[in-house]
Amino acid sequence: MKPTDHIACSLVITTYNSPDLLDLSIQSALRQSELPCEIIVADDGSTSDTAMLVDALRASAHTPIVHAWQEDKGFRAAAARNRAIAEAKGNYIVIVDGDMLLHPDFIKDHKALAVEGTFIQGSRVWLSKANTFRRFVSRETAVSIFQHGLENRKSALHLPLLTRMLDFKGSSLVSIKSCNMSFFRNDCIQANGFNEDFIGWGREDSEFAVRLINRGILRRNIRYSAIAFHLWHPENQRRSLPENDRLLQQSIDGKLTTCHNGIDKYLVKR
Repeated sequence: MKPTDHIACSLVITTYNSPDLLDLSIQSALRQSELPCEIIVADDGSTSDTAMLVDALRASAHTPIVHAWQEDKGFRAAAARNRAIAEAKGNYIVIVDGDMLLHPDFIKDHKALAVEGTFIQGSRVWLSKANTFRRFVSRETAVSIFQHGLENRKSALHLPLLTRMLDFKGSSLVSIKSCNMSFFRNDCIQANGFNEDFIGWGREDSEFAVRLINRGILRRNIRYSAIAFHLWHPENQRRSLPENDRLLQQSIDGKLTTCHNGIDKYLVKR
């Protein structure tokens, strides 16, 4: 693997009207053993409560926090991420959702595992409703494998040596999830980012992965490192899945390497 001292990592956190969850997520990002070069909140149209939270956290943060907001026109996570990635100054992008707590070595792990010609698919540990609600009171972001309310406890083990032993490249689309994913910014731009034809919950991350893989950017599943913890919340509605599944299949069948409705509209020459 190549050394990572050339990597500047931008952390993109997607959110929509969930300031309590987002607060915990950003707090965990600010407590990293190795901070990202910036935190970009990819805001899919939240009300002013989220802007106020970001402003308050920005005032005392030791790394820049950027608020990339777009108008609320329904579930448009693809567009929110594209806007944030277009603004990113780092050459390496880590994306998570605003309902994720990050292990203290989360950014350090993603950077250490970054390899040109690949993207990383991380895993997540599910936190129970009770575990999550306790954190709204305590504001605690640390997670112990011994505490109650971890639904897949084994995945919370931080074992970097074992990570290296299990690391392999592949092209599977099984369990693609943008709540814990990283890639080189230029690879994302070459694929034209996330496809904004995806409206509503689901599959925009899988379709993005399809185009990366078709470009020769292979997937790497990372376990026991780059750990993220999923805070409990009610599930999103999934009415858009049939149409989004159709768009995904279209990209698979067409062996697409780019999309028409992507990140290019937000890019400016640096």
